[in-house]
Formats: sequence, C-alpha cells, structure tokens
Amino acid sequence: MGKEITKTAWIADDDSEIRSAMALMMRLLGYELRGFKDVRSLAAYMSHGDHPDILFLDINMPEVSGLDFLSVLRTRPEYSDLPILIISSEGQEQNVEKVIRLGGDGFVFKPIIFEELESAINVAEKRRKAFRAK
Repeated sequence: MGKEITKTAWIADDDSEIRSAMALMMRLLGYELRGFKDVRSLAAYMSHGDHPDILFLDINMPEVSGLDFLSVLRTRPEYSDLPILIISSEGQEQNVEKVIRLGGDGFVFKPIIFEELESAINVAEKRRKAFRAK
C-alpha cells in the first residue's frame, strides 16, 4: 500500500518502462504520475497553465534534451518554485554539476532505486522551499 495520493508528478522520458516503474514508485510516495514520451508533448501539456508538484526530466531524449528544457523552464517565473529532478543513466560529475548550474534540484540515477528516489525528492523539495524563502 502506498500513501494517499495528494500530489502530482510529471516525467518526460522516452523509455516507457521507466515511466511505468516511476508511476509505481511515485504512487508509493503519495504522487500521481503523468508520463510524457518527450519534451514536446510535456511542453504542449504545460502550455495549458497546469503544472505538477514535482517534475522529472530525462537527459537524453529525441529532439530536445531534458537539460535544454530545464534551462528554458528556469527562465519562466511561473516555474521558479517547481522542484525539477533530472534522471539519467549518465551520472558523470560534469552532468550533475550542469544540472545544478541550470537550476535543477538534483539527479536521479538509472536504474532508479526507490530509496534514492525518495531522498532526491526530499532534497529537491527542500531546495525549492529555501529558494522561495530568499
């Protein structure tokens, strides 16, 4: 049994198995997950003015990378308090540093381990709260 669903999370990842696995893990953490196969479909959905409680972006996707979309989102005031985590199998130190430099709130490594996901979410939420307090 998971927690009561009280929050929303969105993920843009071109791997349907990752989206499915994340949906299960996020449900256990009290989130309803909406998955998108690429950044374009996510951006189209976001254009309606809705946004989640937390957002996950894969680095390597066709056409537009998660890092490129992260940098665009952080220029928009309406998304300044949105916790954004990058997920990738490429966890080199320079990628992690770039994520933070672009305004990301953390990095989740594939394969995704539940405890690490939960910890990354907690850190991301605290980072955004601290950001809002400034």
